[in-house]
Amino acid sequence: MQQPKNLNRLLRALSRQGLDVTYSNKVYSISLNSSLEKYWQDASATTAEVLLPEGFPVEAKALKQLANLANVGHPQGGCVCRACATPDFHPGDAGVAIGSIVQTAGMVIPAAVGSDINCGMRLHVADLSIEQFLSQRDRFVELLKGDYFFGTRDVSMTAKTARAMFQHGIPGWLDALRDKPTGSAANSDFEQLATECDRTFLGGSMNGDVKWAPEELVPNDGLVRDGGLGTIGGGNHFVEIQVVEEVVDKATAYTWGVRSGQIAFMIHSGSRNVGKYIGGMWRDRACEAWPKTLKYPESGLFPLSVGANPELVSSYLQAEATAANYGFINRLLLAELLRLRLRQVFGDVEAPLVYDLPHNITLAEGAGWVTRKGACPAPDGQPVIVPGSMGAPSYLLVGKGNDRFLRSASHGAGRARSRFDMSRKGVDKTDSALGLTGVDCITLREERRIEEAPAAYKPIQPVIDAQVEAQIVGVVAKMKPVLTFKA
Repeated sequence: MQQPKNLNRLLRALSRQGLDVTYSNKVYSISLNSSLEKYWQDASATTAEVLLPEGFPVEAKALKQLANLANVGHPQGGCVCRACATPDFHPGDAGVAIGSIVQTAGMVIPAAVGSDINCGMRLHVADLSIEQFLSQRDRFVELLKGDYFFGTRDVSMTAKTARAMFQHGIPGWLDALRDKPTGSAANSDFEQLATECDRTFLGGSMNGDVKWAPEELVPNDGLVRDGGLGTIGGGNHFVEIQVVEEVVDKATAYTWGVRSGQIAFMIHSGSRNVGKYIGGMWRDRACEAWPKTLKYPESGLFPLSVGANPELVSSYLQAEATAANYGFINRLLLAELLRLRLRQVFGDVEAPLVYDLPHNITLAEGAGWVTRKGACPAPDGQPVIVPGSMGAPSYLLVGKGNDRFLRSASHGAGRARSRFDMSRKGVDKTDSALGLTGVDCITLREERRIEEAPAAYKPIQPVIDAQVEAQIVGVVAKMKPVLTFKA
């Protein structure tokens, strides 16, 4: 196995920064070394693993964040059992690297999910050819620009429906909506939506409680008009029209209703302001619950211990589930707005759901929990959706249930350049330099187009190849971007 160039020099440099790092077969093993023993929260430093394609940058900041996460513990009980990261691994703004997966026992770590709770991916396919779609492209785009950017969408719901959404996710929302249809969703095919719960992770329903939702979104009666629901969000979130360019695993693709030449639409969004509200609340509560006689952890990552505060652990998981339910509905409504416009422009188009899954979430697995930050659950046989940049292909994959990487796969290619770096003065912002030549990006903000340009991202193909080789996923189909909505 060929080693990266200048590997020994790299490892020595990382050691000086307090990290013990080894490399074998595209996997870096990282732990805090003895020079940082005062930061350890256990008797020894826990080792984490990162799968990285050859030639990808090894970012010391991200490695340090992962080593810190692997070393989180609680003096009154609770530890990290395993930690690893997917190939889209890169530094996170809140102290947790994107692409991190951590398995814990006796504790949960709210900061390991953060505030973008149940950010995730949703994929539909439609029996339209690319020629049919492009013939009505302009009309379709103008209608969706109104929904996504100008607020012409109507996602109003009764107070009862809103409460059911937070409490029970998609099934609760749908049952309440049937009783009193409101907004654009009143024109939806309710039977189709009900059937599609089977193609949504956990059925699109977690054990939430309305008491954790923002008060203004759960009145006792009347209509709720939530300005954040059915919105894409900023950063790397998007709605993208694609074409299924190649089917690799024909048997699996057939089972999932995917065929070459179909139009696909992919949605990347989450729980928006509700996630920020709940995530921020529990970041603060975890800090407040830390034993007052002990020094704060240097990493700033505060766990909640089952032994010390079991009620806080159960309350946090319920609060996170409440935001997750909202995230499932947000993606559903983004897709439903698009599907309704498809039918308006192209006639009776079914556009069934392939799958919807989260990549920022804490889940009970085994005797404890697995928290994924920018990583998809990838158990054996489950669909996995990995987007490229808006100038690169996206992939529909099937999970292999790889235990070494905690049954998880990447959620993209990962950033190569920060948003600040992309937008700073002096940077070449021509379309050719940014990789935007031929890219159809629909946005009202030119800075978004620049910050999220293909040049900001690592190449997707090595990320997919590394995970296929490691038996994390198998490739089912490849989709090529046609146009992308960026808020």
